[in-house]
Amino acid sequence: MNIAAKPASIAAEAAAILDRLGVETSAYTGGDLKSFSPITGEQTGSLKTVSTAEATAIIDRADAAFRIWRLVPAPKRGELVRLFGEELRAAKADLGRLVSIEAGKIPSEGLGEVQEMIDICDFAVGLSRQLYGLTIATERPGHRMMETWHPLGVIGIISAFNFPVAVWAWNAALALVCGNSVVWKPSEKTPLTALASQAILERALKRFGDAPEGLAQVLIGDRTVGEVLVDHAKVPLVSATGSTRMGREVGPRLAKRFARAILELGGNNGGIVCPSADLDMALRAIAFGAMGTAGQRCTTLRRLFVHDSVYDQLVPRLKKAYASVSVGNPLDGGALVGPLIDKLAFDNMQKALSEAKAHGGTVHGGERVDTGSADAYYVKPALVEMPAHTGPVLEETFAPILYVLKYSDFDGVLADHNAVGAGLSSSIFTLNMREAERFLAADGSDCGIANVNIGTSGAEIGGAFGGEKETGGGRESGSDAWKAYMRRATNTVNYSTSLPLAQGVSFDIE
Repeated sequence: MNIAAKPASIAAEAAAILDRLGVETSAYTGGDLKSFSPITGEQTGSLKTVSTAEATAIIDRADAAFRIWRLVPAPKRGELVRLFGEELRAAKADLGRLVSIEAGKIPSEGLGEVQEMIDICDFAVGLSRQLYGLTIATERPGHRMMETWHPLGVIGIISAFNFPVAVWAWNAALALVCGNSVVWKPSEKTPLTALASQAILERALKRFGDAPEGLAQVLIGDRTVGEVLVDHAKVPLVSATGSTRMGREVGPRLAKRFARAILELGGNNGGIVCPSADLDMALRAIAFGAMGTAGQRCTTLRRLFVHDSVYDQLVPRLKKAYASVSVGNPLDGGALVGPLIDKLAFDNMQKALSEAKAHGGTVHGGERVDTGSADAYYVKPALVEMPAHTGPVLEETFAPILYVLKYSDFDGVLADHNAVGAGLSSSIFTLNMREAERFLAADGSDCGIANVNIGTSGAEIGGAFGGEKETGGGRESGSDAWKAYMRRATNTVNYSTSLPLAQGVSFDIE
């Protein structure tokens, strides 16, 4: 299959989608930031970027918008997000297709990402009537103590290429119903989907009618623009998704000015297959978790520990699945694995496989797939049988590499599972209740996501998303993640005629 047979088709299709979604042609032509589709490597746009001075002005405008928006009742703010969800439903096919074009995802994954946006809007609309505090028992008679939650300010969002729109929506939908304004710095690798998402939101803003100007804005640019967002005194919270290296830079800069961080970083995710596992179920979950999105999810399964009693039953079937999985143009609809995002991702994958061999690993797959385009990087997913939990196994490579290891002792495999820097997602396949419950216990998986009999990928928006250790500790999306976007106040009201002090303190004056 020669995916480069129509060299102008992808760029033309992207332009047609952007036009239908209301993005001005001038926004993605004639600029200095070039965008490319990993499907063929062809250029799809040249976007105008903002200067650091323009970025500062945008943040100042967002701060002015926040001061108006915070006084709008939360259910009314929820109405804007409801309208946004309606616009996303109408634009789902187009935006999902654009995600596939720009990030290289298969169609169902591109559409699934937009569905995540719709789902978080639904969640946020309900949340807009549930931003509740607490009434707390007080030791002082004639007093009432309570907690209240208030809007925080300008919320900065820095997103990565692999989920170019969903992660922004997770943050933006919650931030808006919580009474904040939003400034978004998307990945330089996927800027077109950011323009499209902003245009869809602007449709909702127009229907809403009286939202302040500058409530939600996009910063198109390189890391210097992101640094403005991180360092600006009027941005009390930055939610940043990306590599652990990026988090090590962003976190201290925010801490230096006492700003908050929601960091969602690396994930060297592990899975354990126990003797009692349903191997058919495990096979399907492992294949999707390890090969889906060409291994470019933060929740991709990267380390698989298989009990030695079932290793020879499962691993040959996995090898067969790896050898037969279809790799190719995701827009054609027949492939399950699309391209890596760029040459750097390919080079990093090959480097990791070389290191695995040097540590005694046996590599199955991993070779480049010729598609007729020198600028597109398709690879066969790699299954690597490793003799020990060492070397490249301990590091995350953002590519479809699955390291497979044998284990015999449950305590030992838990220790190996946790012996990496990241702590995002994890899974265990077992029908043994004790093993399952131990995996979820305090001395089990140390990850923010721990699953039983499902893979590491596919988190729903109802639960808080994020991880521990080098994953950053941040939480986005569902549950009570909304609290990160607000400030908490403890209030005590004295409705008595006396002034008793807490803890029995006496301070009488004449």
